[in-house]
Amino acid sequence: MMKNCEYQQIDPRALSVSPSSAQPCTGKSVQPPRRKWEAFPGKNRFYCDGRIILARQSGVLPLTLGLIVVTCGLFFAFDCPFLVEHLTIFIPVIGGVLFVFVVISLLQTSFTDPGILPRATPDEAADVERQIDTSGSSTYRPPPRTKEILINQQVVKLKYCFTCKMFRPPRTSHCSLCDNCVERFDHHCPWVGNCVGKRNYRFFYSFIISLSFLTSFIFGCVITHLTLRSQAGKGLVQSIQESPASVVELVICFFSIWSVLGLSGFHTYLVASNLTTNEDIKGSWSSKRGSEDTGNPYSYNSIATNCCVTLCGPMPPSLIDRRGFLPPHETPPAASASEIELPPFMAKNDTHMEENCQDFALSCTA
Repeated sequence: MMKNCEYQQIDPRALSVSPSSAQPCTGKSVQPPRRKWEAFPGKNRFYCDGRIILARQSGVLPLTLGLIVVTCGLFFAFDCPFLVEHLTIFIPVIGGVLFVFVVISLLQTSFTDPGILPRATPDEAADVERQIDTSGSSTYRPPPRTKEILINQQVVKLKYCFTCKMFRPPRTSHCSLCDNCVERFDHHCPWVGNCVGKRNYRFFYSFIISLSFLTSFIFGCVITHLTLRSQAGKGLVQSIQESPASVVELVICFFSIWSVLGLSGFHTYLVASNLTTNEDIKGSWSSKRGSEDTGNPYSYNSIATNCCVTLCGPMPPSLIDRRGFLPPHETPPAASASEIELPPFMAKNDTHMEENCQDFALSCTA
């Protein structure tokens, strides 16, 4: 009787799938929306859901903050009580105001977007290449590295960034450490753990100026403290033994005050001239370039105007939209019948399947 039996292929799509087994499959395909900082192409670190941005190599920032906190803590703990008793109570008040201003300026410099420019999309990069290649030849030509524009009757060259796929705007440079193009790029400062550019230069300048005042103030107060102790019938050695923390403060302030004061004077010159550190080092607008028009096209020929534009101008918005959501991905195509994950044939709930197979076997052996 076996010859009368016809075997038919079981269609997998005809198999019944219980709702309980189908729910986990649909749940896996749903993904929460991602923010843009999670897919940021530069070498940066983000904290607080993209609100704080830092360079990836920001290990010197804790050292900077630690030196400031430790020095001021020793000053308030060991020097201020003696100075308040023998001089005035305004000494810790002035020191506290300077300390708070320094820390706030440092954190603003470190956690603010310095002016990063978003990279060109593939369509924008292709459009730039089409505009450059006007010869109509089919051979590939790399885009030229420069482009000339006119600013205040002076020719300024724009360089093409092969990483960001765009011509950099004026005064923009690509930071090799952060791997970003930064507007009005000044320099990358490891002490603050961030680039210094268009959006955080005012905070950086206020940080180094206030740090100069704080370092000079502590240095002068510590010397006054030791001098008053030695004049009270005690020698200098005994005064140092009574306040050993003052020696630590003197050493820290002595080796840092010269660099901080020099840096403050240099950046004051840059602000008055409306220059950046990058432009000054390269000599972009100096006679060393050998060009006829060597004047700075961005200067307003007024120290007061240059200072106001650099430090007091409106804060430009951030262009990278760190906390925005990425566009949703395209819906994946429906899976074919062979790709459908089928439940086990011998599952406990599939009793009807087992009964049908037994009936079919009995009819073939009859």
